[in-house]
Amino acid sequence: MFTNDQRQEERTGRYGTPRLQYLQELVSQFQNSTNEETKEKVVANLANFAYDPYNYTFLRQLNVLELFLDCITEPNEKLVEFGIGGICNSCADPSNAAIITQCGGIPLIIQCLSSPVRSTVNYALGSLYFLCNASNKEEILKPEVVDVIKRYAAAEAVSVSFSNLAEAFLDEHFSES
Repeated sequence: MFTNDQRQEERTGRYGTPRLQYLQELVSQFQNSTNEETKEKVVANLANFAYDPYNYTFLRQLNVLELFLDCITEPNEKLVEFGIGGICNSCADPSNAAIITQCGGIPLIIQCLSSPVRSTVNYALGSLYFLCNASNKEEILKPEVVDVIKRYAAAEAVSVSFSNLAEAFLDEHFSES
């Protein structure tokens, strides 16, 4: 369920931690941790907050979108998965999409299409679906990227979700003519 100020106040209560402060604590925990499992849990938690438009301003203010992008450059597949999940959850918002693209996110997201982790590929397909627009279509619709997406579209026997997402992407953003 999406949050608004009234619902947030009800959930937090008089002595609860305000949302911005809580998210800041998560970011600090991630930055100060050397434990991979802790980092994974924190990024997964931040990715869950990224689905709700109520949190978008906070995420931008705390540079969480950039943190997600950093995570998808890591060798740790869980950090990549949760980082791209956070990007996918937040990139339907134009302000978030602009930050992601301005910070060089498109090539990083395209790299996620070759991940061995299914949910990472699903998140990458969803992210590209929302990010593709007139200003970056050439960067996303490179022949090698379209070929990968077409292969996913044809892979219904392997993964219906890959196939459905890839088909939706192709229907929306690519035409042979």
